Amino acid sequence: MKADSLSEKATLERATGLPLLPRTVEWAKTNSGTTNLDGLKTVAGMLADSFSILPGKTDLVDPEPVEAVRADGTVDRIQRGQHLVVSVRPQAPVRILLTGHMDTVFPADHAFQQIVELERGVLNGPGLADMKGGISVMLGALQLLEQSEVTSRIGYDVMINSDEEVGSGSSASLIERLARGKTAALTYEPALPDGTLAGERGGSGNFSIIFTGKSAHAGRNPDEGRNALIAAADMALQLKALHREGLSVNPAKIDGGGPNNAVPDHAVLRVNFRPKSLADQKVAQSALDQLVSEIARTHDLGVHCHGSFGRPPKPIDPQAQKLFGLVKQCGAELGLDINWRGTGGVCDGNNIAACGIPVVDTMGVRGGAIHSSDEYLITESLVERTQLSALTIMRIAEKGGL
Repeated sequence: MKADSLSEKATLERATGLPLLPRTVEWAKTNSGTTNLDGLKTVAGMLADSFSILPGKTDLVDPEPVEAVRADGTVDRIQRGQHLVVSVRPQAPVRILLTGHMDTVFPADHAFQQIVELERGVLNGPGLADMKGGISVMLGALQLLEQSEVTSRIGYDVMINSDEEVGSGSSASLIERLARGKTAALTYEPALPDGTLAGERGGSGNFSIIFTGKSAHAGRNPDEGRNALIAAADMALQLKALHREGLSVNPAKIDGGGPNNAVPDHAVLRVNFRPKSLADQKVAQSALDQLVSEIARTHDLGVHCHGSFGRPPKPIDPQAQKLFGLVKQCGAELGLDINWRGTGGVCDGNNIAACGIPVVDTMGVRGGAIHSSDEYLITESLVERTQLSALTIMRIAEKGGL
């Protein structure tokens, strides 16, 4: 390990004495799927206790209301778990944001609940890589920072939300508020097994389109009806026709229909857009708005679109390049070859970048097979990535920015 000073080297070497793996395993033992409010409450409490060792203020913040369109077209409110926010040295000359998520994709009744050692140094378990290991790395890096000589030069906010896996609907405004005025941000999604980081990301928009027609007898007076199912199918085909390089369009599901002898008066079309750039997103939104009007007029029925582009595309601008360059430089000092590549996946890094804040969003552990029962964590990466984050933050403090 190289370092600018003996004190810096000594600080980073303390990572080996932190309980990085034990607390990761302990947090992962509790199922915290996004809809498991009891599990999320337990994990939020454990995280609040763990992060309380940092100086500053630790809070559990209530989620904002989230709406969801049911199969019958009604719009309901969905409850999410509380979000953890930690604020340290808010008056420091340089401030950064660190984010993560406590929720997983595995519901409370999912068969994947156990932690198993696959081989020496490789653990299989729900949320170990995505991202309870990443949260442990985040905390570990901040623990090292607090023992360094540059502590007073930098402040930070930590945000760990409970709904990242379903789009951060109840935490998006919290992320935006905390990102405001920050020099940079680090997010702790897992890196690839070889340590490669995610660079630019496409965006994502999820929409539920509600069609309200008119029922009629399929034999006696079918032409008096207004077939909502046909309108939904027509729109699905026209939306799919927008699919091209730079814009993926996936009509995923149609809820609706009824008995064969009745014209269906209700349907809901679910569709996902993946724009590569903000320009592609603008094209998609314009086309969607136009189709809503055209389908309503053509089929003589009501069409209502519910949803948004909750994850804007994340390009790599000059400031983001500087942050990636700093992470790469710090990695080289630690003997790590840090590279990155674009991905179609989305995360809270998209939201942060949309606020104009440079972000590296795969500062977590090395692992793989996330969102499946084969998810695994490479345990040696806990120390490795803790040191990488700590050195990156310390260098931002030393330089007074990027």
